[in-house]
Amino acid sequence: MKKIDSRSCGKIIPAFFFFFLSCTIAPAQTLFTCDNRPVSKEEFLKAFNKNNTNEKTTERSYRDYLELYIRYKLKVRAAYDLKLDTLQSQATELLNFRSQVAENYMNEEETMNALIKEVFSRGQKELRLSHIFIALPKDPTPADTLRAYEKAIAAWGELKKKKGFGETALAFSEDPSVRTNKGEVGTITVFTLSYELEGLAYSLAPGQFSRPYRTRSGYHIFLNMGEKKARGKIKVAHILLPVQPDAPENVRESARLKADSIYSSLLKGADFSQQAKLYSGDNLSYQNGGELPEFGAGKYDPVFEEAAFSLEKDGAISRPVKSSYGYHIIKRLGIKPFPPQFNKEVAAILKQQVSGDARVEVSRKALFKKIYQQAELKRFPFAEDDLAAFTDSVVRNRPLSSYRGLSLTTMLFSFTRQSYTVKDWLDYVRAVRANRPALATKTYPELFGIYMESAALDYYRNHLESYNPDFAFQLTEFREGNLLFEIMQRKIWDKASTDSAGLRNYYEAHKDKYSWEASADALLFTCNNEKIAQDLKSGLSRNISDWKKLADSAGAAVQADSGRFELGQIPAKAGSPLIPRQFTTYLNNPSDNTVSFAYILNVYQEKSPRNYRDARGFVINDYQLFLEDEWIKDLKKKYPVNVDEKVFATLPK
Repeated sequence: MKKIDSRSCGKIIPAFFFFFLSCTIAPAQTLFTCDNRPVSKEEFLKAFNKNNTNEKTTERSYRDYLELYIRYKLKVRAAYDLKLDTLQSQATELLNFRSQVAENYMNEEETMNALIKEVFSRGQKELRLSHIFIALPKDPTPADTLRAYEKAIAAWGELKKKKGFGETALAFSEDPSVRTNKGEVGTITVFTLSYELEGLAYSLAPGQFSRPYRTRSGYHIFLNMGEKKARGKIKVAHILLPVQPDAPENVRESARLKADSIYSSLLKGADFSQQAKLYSGDNLSYQNGGELPEFGAGKYDPVFEEAAFSLEKDGAISRPVKSSYGYHIIKRLGIKPFPPQFNKEVAAILKQQVSGDARVEVSRKALFKKIYQQAELKRFPFAEDDLAAFTDSVVRNRPLSSYRGLSLTTMLFSFTRQSYTVKDWLDYVRAVRANRPALATKTYPELFGIYMESAALDYYRNHLESYNPDFAFQLTEFREGNLLFEIMQRKIWDKASTDSAGLRNYYEAHKDKYSWEASADALLFTCNNEKIAQDLKSGLSRNISDWKKLADSAGAAVQADSGRFELGQIPAKAGSPLIPRQFTTYLNNPSDNTVSFAYILNVYQEKSPRNYRDARGFVINDYQLFLEDEWIKDLKKKYPVNVDEKVFATLPK
C-alpha cells in the first residue's frame, strides 16, 4: 500500500574523590599556581559549577572547594612526576575510552541541532498535497532536459492562468497515478517525502503552488491544498480483501459481501488476529494477525489512512473501507501523538530519526566543511587524468615508478600535521578492491573524493582534542581521574589497608572516637519474598543455632549476617521494641520487594566503647584521611601553591 517513496575494589574512598576530574584549558586569569604551573579562574569555575550542589555560592563555599581543588592538583602533579601516565595500563585505558567517546563528537552539532528543530517544527502539521511530475531519464541528454523543462514551464504557465490544478495535472503530469487521482497525492508530514521535496512542500502556504523544481528524477510542481495539526503515528491491524482496480463488478461485489460478513463476525466477538490469518490477502501482515508497522500521514493510501485515524479509541474496529487495493477492516491498536513541546527527551528521539534519514547528509557535508577549514586542508596540483592512468597501471599489475611527473612520494593533499601521497592513495585503492567491492565500481575521481573524506575523518578523529574543547575536557578528565586513582592506591589506600601496626597505633591513640551507640547482637535476614521469609522463620523457630545452614540452603533467595549492630541498622518497624530471644516483625523493602527481619540475641541500651575488631572499618577510613593529610603537607612543600587573592575576589557570587 506504499504511496510515496568506580573501581573501588573494597577500598574506602573519600566521597570528594570524584569531584576533581577536570580539564586544563587555556589560562586567562590565573587563580593559583601549583609548582609554578598556572590554574586559571575559568578552569576552577568549570570544576566548581560541575560539582557544586548548592544553588547559592558564597566566599566560604569557594574557599572550601579551592582547598579541595588544590589538593587534587597536587596529587595529579605528583602522579605525573612519578610518570604514572606512562604506565601501559594507563595508556590502554585512555585509548579505549577515547575510542568509545570520540564518535559522539564526530558531527557538526550546530547543523544537526538545526535539522532536529526543523523536524520538530514541520512535524507539528500535515499538508494535503497535489503534484505534477515531468520525468527525466536516468542519464538525460541536454535535449531530454530541455524537453522536460519546457513541459514543466508550460504546466506552470497554465496554473498561473488560473487553470485548475487537477485539469493541468491530467494534461501534463507523467505520474501514472494521475489518471485516477488527478495529481492529488494526499496528506504528508515530516519524513514522508525525500528531504528536498519535503522542503519544497513545507515552503508553500495553503493554496500556493511551487515553481517547477528539478530533482534527479525530473521536475516537480506541488500545490499545498491545506494544512492541519499533525495526528502523530498510529498502530493498527487490518484485514484486506484485495480487489484489482479493473476487476469486474461481480468480483468487487463478492469481496464487499465477504468483508461485511467478516465485520459482522468481529462485532459478535470473533478474534481479529485469527480472522486476519484466515482471510486477509495482505501477504506482509496476515501471519502477524494483520498488524502493520506504526505509521504516520503519507505512508499508505489516503482512504486507508483517513479511516485508520478516524477510529476514536484503541480496540475500535472500522466498517469495511474501500481503497484502491480492495476492502479493509481496520482495528486501532494504539496512537502516539507528535510531541507538542520541544525538550531534551524529544530532541534525543528526533536526533535518532534524523541520523537514520537521508537529511543527515546535510550535517555530514557541514562536518566535512568544518574539518577542511579547521584542519587546514591543502590540495596540491596534479592532473586527475594522469593520476587515474597511474592508478590504473598499478591496479592492473603494471606498476610504474613514475608517470608524467607523478611518483609514489608526490603529495596530493595535506592537513595541519599530516600529508597524503600517491602511495597512500594507491594503498587505499588496493584495500578497496580487496575488501569493499561496492566501492570498487566507482570511477577513480569518485573514489578519490571518498578517499579524501575518509582521510579527513580519520585525521579529525585522531586530533579531535585540538578542535573540540568539550572532547578535550572529557579526555583530560578521564586521564587525570585514572592518575588520581593510581597514585591514591599506591600512596594511601594500599598502605592504610596493610599497615597493621599503624592502624593499631592509630586506634590506640584515638580509641575515644570509636564507640557503640544503643545496639544489639542480632542475626539479620533478607529474603526475596514473604513466603521465603515465612518458611525460613519457621525453620529458625525450631532451632536458631542452625541459622547459617538454613540460610545457605536457600541459596541466593536469602541473605544472612550476624554481629553487633546499632539499633538503626536492624530491620524493624519504627517504634517496635527489640526483645532478646525474639524475632522482629517483617519489614518490606519497596525498592526491591524483598522482606527483612532479625532475631535479637542481646540488647545494649547504653553507649559503650568499640574494641579494635569492631572499629577496624572506621579506623581504616580515618587512617586514610590521616595519611592523606600528612602527604598533602609534604606535597605543598615540594610543589608550592600561591593563590592570587585579587582574582579570587572576582569569583561570581
